[in-house]
Amino acid sequence: MTCVSTPSLASLPIRRLTLRDLTACADLSEDRGWPREEHKWGLLLTSGKGYGIDDPDGGLVAACVVTEYGPREQPALAAVGMVLVAERHARRGVGRRLMRHIVEASGTTPLTLHATPSGRPLYEELGFKVTGRAEMLRGHFVPTDGRPEVATRAATAEDLPAILRLDEEAFGTDRTHIVTRLPAFADQLRVAEEDRRLIGYAAAWPNMDTHVVGPLIARDTATAEALLASLAAHTDRPLRTDIDVRHEELLGWAKEHGLAPVMSSAVMTYGTTELPGDWSRRFAPVTVAAA
Repeated sequence: MTCVSTPSLASLPIRRLTLRDLTACADLSEDRGWPREEHKWGLLLTSGKGYGIDDPDGGLVAACVVTEYGPREQPALAAVGMVLVAERHARRGVGRRLMRHIVEASGTTPLTLHATPSGRPLYEELGFKVTGRAEMLRGHFVPTDGRPEVATRAATAEDLPAILRLDEEAFGTDRTHIVTRLPAFADQLRVAEEDRRLIGYAAAWPNMDTHVVGPLIARDTATAEALLASLAAHTDRPLRTDIDVRHEELLGWAKEHGLAPVMSSAVMTYGTTELPGDWSRRFAPVTVAAA
């Protein structure tokens, strides 16, 4: 009788994930009590770099996704998201090993992520610093009477160049590979305009039983409110969004219109103390998994 030893977790290789791993990633989410979120995983695996560790018994031991922005040869920023370790392998150093790999692979590229309270100690141990906070809201939007202050409409293909310019100004670096996927990824893509000039845009994409509002880029709070209300007017689903807590006025307005706080996350950075771009125009990310 021959005994076959089980490889140690430390010896299992870290490999790049592809779209073929989508089901395994969704299974891993479900294993940790998260929604499967296959639609979101699809976006992240095609627009970003997935990293994972295969379990010899099947499935994934761990996974995460890194979404890079800016020039391909030297990204200006990379967002880390969906850092997951299977429950059966939790608290055995796998997440730390995977994150160390990400930090090393990123070289001099600054990193950012949204951390839950349980994940924050690991990231702090690796050198990440808390630089902000986002609050997740969820609920059925309750509209009010009266016309919005800012005009909005559905985006068209002709709007894409202006949307890309607006997004790069607000985000501080190029996100073409994300923004150009929005028309197919999202159920709604709407713009706000003034004197035929775009002053904001927002998308609502399906995630389980909700529509996630993100990205939400706007000139000011009134524009952000008009975009959020216009997205809500075209769906029967509850809305979900993650708003930068510095936008206190929008947070208060959203809560008055039926969206309730669910949780908050710490925005953390590595290799930089401040994210690029103009935070005053960035109200909500595409997803916290891609900053």
